[in-house]
Amino acid sequence: MQNLQPIMLVGTGSDVGKSWITTGICRWLKQRGYTPAPFKAQNMSLNSFSTPDNFEIGRAQAVQAEACDIPSMVEMNPILLKPSSLNKSQIVLHGKPIGDQTAKEYFLGDNKKYLFEEAKKSFKQLASKYNPIVMEGAGSISELNLKHRDIVNMRMAKAANACVYLVGDIDKGGIFGSVYGTIALLEDWERKLVKGIIINKFRGDANLFIEGKKILENLTGLPVLGILPYTRDIFIEEEDSVALNRRSTTAINGKLNIAVVKLHYISNYTDFQALEQETLINLYFTRDVEELNKADVIIIPGTKNTIEDLIALKKDGLDIVIKARYKQIPIIGICGGYQMLGKSITDPFSVESHVKLETGLGLFDIETQLSKTKQTIQRNFKFKNYKASCVGYEIHMGETSVPKDRHLNIIEGIQEGYFDRKKSWGTYLHGIFDNQEVVTELLQLKFPEAQAKNYRQFKTEQFDKLADWIDENLDMNAIIKNSLETC
Repeated sequence: MQNLQPIMLVGTGSDVGKSWITTGICRWLKQRGYTPAPFKAQNMSLNSFSTPDNFEIGRAQAVQAEACDIPSMVEMNPILLKPSSLNKSQIVLHGKPIGDQTAKEYFLGDNKKYLFEEAKKSFKQLASKYNPIVMEGAGSISELNLKHRDIVNMRMAKAANACVYLVGDIDKGGIFGSVYGTIALLEDWERKLVKGIIINKFRGDANLFIEGKKILENLTGLPVLGILPYTRDIFIEEEDSVALNRRSTTAINGKLNIAVVKLHYISNYTDFQALEQETLINLYFTRDVEELNKADVIIIPGTKNTIEDLIALKKDGLDIVIKARYKQIPIIGICGGYQMLGKSITDPFSVESHVKLETGLGLFDIETQLSKTKQTIQRNFKFKNYKASCVGYEIHMGETSVPKDRHLNIIEGIQEGYFDRKKSWGTYLHGIFDNQEVVTELLQLKFPEAQAKNYRQFKTEQFDKLADWIDENLDMNAIIKNSLETC
């Protein structure tokens, strides 16, 4: 198999579908005998994943690695920013946290040069093992006030000698202005790296855009290599927090209604995408008291700021609702949500908040102390008394004390989580709902004969469908030809 120059997807803005297309191209290349790997120099997301060697990366790159059928590695996303308050983020470098910075400190500080060098090192390490590297940019490539500090878009493309493709979202409207304006604002050296345009999320007959395609090509001097249709029948985990705002927010009659409390600093909401694929389940995200009262199950999810989200729950009166519903339905806590369900949370080192001690919801007989050390590890475990081996991963900064034999899971002979011996439980394990046994138990609360999908098999099918979507609508021959030449 010939070596290919890196392929890079950049955007006219956020949420234009770069991650989707990157994932699809990864799968397409894998099917044709290449050994692709994903790369994103810097990611800002609260959806993250633990690699097999216990490092933390953005969830999107983990999904793309899965599409490549390779293990996720820290080199795929060397810099991860995890927002922890209104204008502050935890900086994760090479899979481990190195401190917190405000947006001003990060974007105007002196550390970007160092971080860029570290990102380039990771890229080279990855490129020495895989062919080709499929890269993803972030946001818009024409943010003029930030561009000179950019370490994820065109400067990274130049460092990698990548063939760049600009993705525009036609569903948002203004496709001509966004694509032409983006390219017009590029410097000459940047423009030379761009090899084509991809129009994403087209509704209706693509033949209706033939004239528009010609206009764009004449305006920009670049070929439009694909008009990708808007699709609702392919399900791939989404990276951008914008996607959360498109989720359902209300209960539906006749379904098992599972309400996820929409925390201000919610993290790893991709934990619940397996539940969304069950036809008998209606999963929805809400802070509305009325909608929480309609739920058959309430889940308190993970959060990047457990104490502040707990305080906000109390301020909005949601603690009263959750305590009342606990007498009637299962309440489930994942990671930070699990910590909230206990008696107290202490933060002696101000890891997340200036509040040193906050009383929990008091539903579980547990206590948590936040710590400076972050736990990032993949796990095999047994859920309750089920015999099947399940998989999940931990990403948290805290230790929770649990009374003996009140555990939920067993991990290599060690007790984990909390089970109240009725219906409610909590765990540090993200990805727990990817396991059939766990979802089947939930389904049978309302539908005794129901069996959950094999979610891992389902994801494999979705990757293949996404590759077919790429094959049918994107000129991959042109992309391969570009990458065989020196970009």
